[in-house]
Amino acid sequence: MGAAALALARDLISRHSVTPEDGGCQGVIAKRLEKAGFTIEHMAHGKVVNLWARRGSGAPALCFAGHTDVVPPGPLTQWLHDPFQPFEQHGRLYGRGAADMKSSLAAMVVATEHFVSVHPDHAGSIAFLLTSDEEGDALEGTLRVVEALSRRGEPLDFCIVGEPTCEARLGDTIKIGRRGSLHGSLRIKGIQGHIAYPHLARNPVHQALPALAELAAIEWDRGNEFFPPTTWQISNLHGGTGATNVIPGDFSVIFNFRFSTASTAEGLKQRVHEILDRHGLEYDIQWTLSAAPYLTGKGALVDAATAAIKAITGVDTAVTTTGGTSDGRFIAAIAREVIEFGPLNDSIHKLNEYITLESFGPLTRIYENILERLMVRA
Repeated sequence: MGAAALALARDLISRHSVTPEDGGCQGVIAKRLEKAGFTIEHMAHGKVVNLWARRGSGAPALCFAGHTDVVPPGPLTQWLHDPFQPFEQHGRLYGRGAADMKSSLAAMVVATEHFVSVHPDHAGSIAFLLTSDEEGDALEGTLRVVEALSRRGEPLDFCIVGEPTCEARLGDTIKIGRRGSLHGSLRIKGIQGHIAYPHLARNPVHQALPALAELAAIEWDRGNEFFPPTTWQISNLHGGTGATNVIPGDFSVIFNFRFSTASTAEGLKQRVHEILDRHGLEYDIQWTLSAAPYLTGKGALVDAATAAIKAITGVDTAVTTTGGTSDGRFIAAIAREVIEFGPLNDSIHKLNEYITLESFGPLTRIYENILERLMVRA
């Protein structure tokens, strides 16, 4: 199975699919799944293509999820080889998407094909949810498919997202949740004036700094068993006209919360407004919630995944919520349990992205072993 997964991964990597392009990847996967008895639905939204494929209609329903789009490769001259021509060297397969996450998709497909051939009357149903909009705005991809599934009453019991999660060796980490991401674009209003006549102006930078210092020092929460404490970070500041003798008329601050299930977006917003109001600032603020936190906790899927990893690799798996966001945040709305598991993540979004060739066999067998633990009739 490792050789079959490697061959499929090479095919997928060779298809230029910089977000929101798919490059025909979903068509390749759909044909294989259709041969394995899946019903295929293509759900396009604008330039984004999505694939929903399902075999069976009963419970439990286990879904493999992921994305066929990749980030831009960056300077081509700094790659060892054309990033869309998969290249093997020193035990590695190089190419854009090799780790994030075309190899995971290949392993999922091959694992499912083999599982279905051995267990044609397996329990429940198996599904695939793929998008070409994970690395982009993520507005027309998995979110739209989840909305469609929700409207027609098609929930999931288990979902495995093939994001690269491992840190030092295959199997050492799975994710059972992710922090939320809340952006704020703040504009503090002042009165522009001449530096030499400060009494005729109002400097918004001077007014804002005490409030910003208070925001930076706050303990928003203490996190919980699965999440670290919520953090608040400024990413951009701008004030002034560029002249050295003009007091600025406004001051712009862009900031971000990475928050856990110990806080809510509305609660964080309220506390920010309370502080800004208490400091007497004249301001306006625009909020964008790009991701809500989600947490699966430990259950049947986590148990099956950690047991499968241990059986195939001998590795004891750490269960974490670290890292950025993923499409798991959307799927959690209709799935009882969601985890993320895939290969090492040390080269993702970098030049010369790669996956080790020795990963394909174990990764594919782990996915199949999870299916066996959850989908084989007792």
